Amino acid sequence: MNTLHTTIGRVLRVLALLGLASMGGAWGQGRTLTEVEIRTSLGSITIELYPDTAPNTVRNFLQYVNDGFYSGTIFHRVIDGFMIQGGGLTSDMGSKPTRAPIALENVNRLTNELGTVAMARTNDPNSGRSQFFINVADNKSLDYRGQANHEIGYVVFGRVVKGMNVVNAIKRVPTTAVGSMRDVPVQAVIIEHVALVVSGKDQNNLPSAQRDDPKVFGRSARGG
Repeated sequence: MNTLHTTIGRVLRVLALLGLASMGGAWGQGRTLTEVEIRTSLGSITIELYPDTAPNTVRNFLQYVNDGFYSGTIFHRVIDGFMIQGGGLTSDMGSKPTRAPIALENVNRLTNELGTVAMARTNDPNSGRSQFFINVADNKSLDYRGQANHEIGYVVFGRVVKGMNVVNAIKRVPTTAVGSMRDVPVQAVIIEHVALVVSGKDQNNLPSAQRDDPKVFGRSARGG
């Protein structure tokens, strides 16, 4: 019976998370706080997600989180001065099976600045699946500039609010080429586990002293 209750509670929690996409609110007005922790072999990174501005992308990411998909994946592409990318390959460079790709959600026009998290994809704008990247520099070239494939940009759906020291450690690891893939860490940087740590906290319901505290909400992403 306890197992059943636990399972039901977990399902209800997930449904509530996926429902975050329907919540509106401008930045600083009823913004929903949702955070996940990415535990890696080099330390932990906490990411604040933006369900109010990238609802479909956040929903997709949280489904992979809930499925335990990211456990055992790696940061397979690491470029200091640019970004670190992971969430799709394993340490033997094999690809994990994913769900269908999602449509590009470029309406939020958030900027790929230092510390933001964006959906990785191929040259096809509507090819995002499980992979994501963390910007380790201000990458304006990745922002929306127009509707052409080479201008449409990469969707920002979160920001690192804790653990940039870990991100910086990852970006500095030695890399090599493995087959046709370049910029692969010589020693695998493993994503051990990704878990939800804060769900659905409304900024307006926080004590007034915390509403604009960057320790609580992080530095908000700016429109590009």
